[in-house]
Amino acid sequence: MKDKFAGLKEEFSDLEYVTIFEDGYGVSRSSDYIIYSVEAEAIDRVVAEYGRATKKGAIVGGQTSCKAPEISAFERHLPPDIEIISCHSLHGPHVDPKGQPLVLIKHRASQQSFDLVTHILTCFGSEHVHLNAQAHDRITADTQAVTHAAFLSMGTAWCANNQFPWEHSRYVGGIENVKCNVTLRIYSNKWHVYAGLAILNPSAKQQIRQYAESVTDLFKLMLGGHKAELETRIKTAGKAVFTAAGERGEPLLLSDEVLDRFSLGKVPKERTPNNHLSLLAMVDCWWKLGIVPYDHMICSTPLFRLWLGVTEYLFRKPALLDEIIKISIENDTFRSDDLEFTFAARGWSDCVSFGDFSSYRDRFEQIQSYFAPRFPEATRVGNEMIKVLLNKT
Repeated sequence: MKDKFAGLKEEFSDLEYVTIFEDGYGVSRSSDYIIYSVEAEAIDRVVAEYGRATKKGAIVGGQTSCKAPEISAFERHLPPDIEIISCHSLHGPHVDPKGQPLVLIKHRASQQSFDLVTHILTCFGSEHVHLNAQAHDRITADTQAVTHAAFLSMGTAWCANNQFPWEHSRYVGGIENVKCNVTLRIYSNKWHVYAGLAILNPSAKQQIRQYAESVTDLFKLMLGGHKAELETRIKTAGKAVFTAAGERGEPLLLSDEVLDRFSLGKVPKERTPNNHLSLLAMVDCWWKLGIVPYDHMICSTPLFRLWLGVTEYLFRKPALLDEIIKISIENDTFRSDDLEFTFAARGWSDCVSFGDFSSYRDRFEQIQSYFAPRFPEATRVGNEMIKVLLNKT
């Protein structure tokens, strides 16, 4: 942004090896390694503007969350003598990159150049994962798209009901802590962090649509009192997703102690029973799509591990799952919340299907402003929660 040129030039004037250019042309003409860190929606326009000025023999990459439009932009607008090595850090801005997955994509480059980029990026201390662009987009859809949709829908439902959930005892403690903390964590970030992955990734659109369908189908079964059908569907889904992990004797990612420790409100002595529609629908969605989430742990984000942790906590405890199925039919305490959640899941799915960035931004920022006063506390508590989880995984 040219209006920041003078201020940046003055700010970095004492650093001998830092040169501030007025625009991207200066950067492209002089740099041996260039990373385009722009929104996925804007990548084609930005590369079209500055790509033709790229220094001969340079290496170019991007940090977008969806690689299909990024790679397409590089192929269309960069000269043929330019090498393309892309990357993507699979974590948010408030997470320590050490030990987190960092995807490296050798799309069009020599091994020597790939080794150079790998060496440069070792400064993050991340775990390098080598994929092609197609595999990256499929795995990020599997691990992030539906996870984000679920938390976005929760925030939308709470906003529609004019609720700050941590102020109600029924949303404090245990699994509820994860729901509240992660929802606020997502809404405290920029809208485009989630919009690009959802709208531009073809796999993500399908998965978000399936999640909305799973939410709707399960809610209808609850409303209709169809306990036998609901129980069969939920347990069939759980068996498909979690049986292998149980047979391997893998410990749960989250314990009662961890779930109760990170609360934004006072934990009540007795908790209000919850049918956890959002969690049931997540596992139903994975089952319908043939996704086994453990297959992608090497490329999983901290938020995905939290979400997987609470779903397996529910499904790998048979007595708890039976109790939740019973509550789903017999207890209507959360019916209004579930109704708004169903509307929200379908609304986000429609927004993504239409490919409407403007509508996505409006929806996101409206809810963001509603929860904004609690972001600092939620970020602090969320960081502590993620730190504990990362120590376990």
